[in-house]
Amino acid sequence: MPRAGGIGIFCGSALICAYADYIPFTLFFLFAGFITFAAGLIEDLKGTLSPKTRLLMQSLSALLGMILFNAYIVDIGISWQLPLVISIFFTIFAVAGSINAVNIIDGFNGLASGIAIMVLMSLSICAYMVGDTEILYVNLVVFCASLGFFVLNFPKGKIFLGDGGAYFLGFCIVEIAILLSQRHEQVSSWFVLCIMIYPVYEVLFSAFRRKKKGLSPLYPDKMHLHTVIFRKITKNNYKTSVLVWIIAAPFIFIPLLYMWHTKLLAATVLLFIFFYNFIYFRLARLRKR
Repeated sequence: MPRAGGIGIFCGSALICAYADYIPFTLFFLFAGFITFAAGLIEDLKGTLSPKTRLLMQSLSALLGMILFNAYIVDIGISWQLPLVISIFFTIFAVAGSINAVNIIDGFNGLASGIAIMVLMSLSICAYMVGDTEILYVNLVVFCASLGFFVLNFPKGKIFLGDGGAYFLGFCIVEIAILLSQRHEQVSSWFVLCIMIYPVYEVLFSAFRRKKKGLSPLYPDKMHLHTVIFRKITKNNYKTSVLVWIIAAPFIFIPLLYMWHTKLLAATVLLFIFFYNFIYFRLARLRKR
């Protein structure tokens, strides 16, 4: 089964952006995203890139985003802003982490692309609410290109997203979210974390779980939430994706109602972490029995 769905998403986005009214911004955006897309695509086709090389290319995309369209994380929802040097490293960390977060949930038909589409939909509504037409355009372009892939991936899995597609979607989502939160005071930085909390916490939880077992955080396993749900509840590929969408959707869309309220957003993040841990350990106990 081909793992080149990312080619369709990237090329579809590029073709539309080539005729955009915001050509400089869209071209800069795609140029920065191409590097991390290329890293995933090489891995899909050749399987020869080491995790360190992929991380380096992802970091380069994040750096280009900062240089080309000023996508820095400066305001993190507290009373003071990050110094420039700390902001650069924190932005690279956040972008690379989000890119890999989308990739790590790409386990079943439509799971990663469905979550990405919901997040892009939420970001589109946010961009419309704050009147940022430039970001709204790019966001809708990636959203529609993702829908084109989705109809072939879900439920039958005629084509897979692959690392290239997952990396590119992760890059687009985090860069759009950073720009919205840093350009507009009415969008809290915690809104970005809130709508991405499922894939982000999946990465953090998986790294902690592996480290506790004495394994490398980069060591692959089959103990993610979606794989546990598959084994213990659904035992069906596409039904697993649907159930995870239902779990994640409230934390993606409800925060739009208070996207400026840092404390409520932080409470929503904590609520998801509690909810995730409750489900995971409940299913883990069933597995042991």
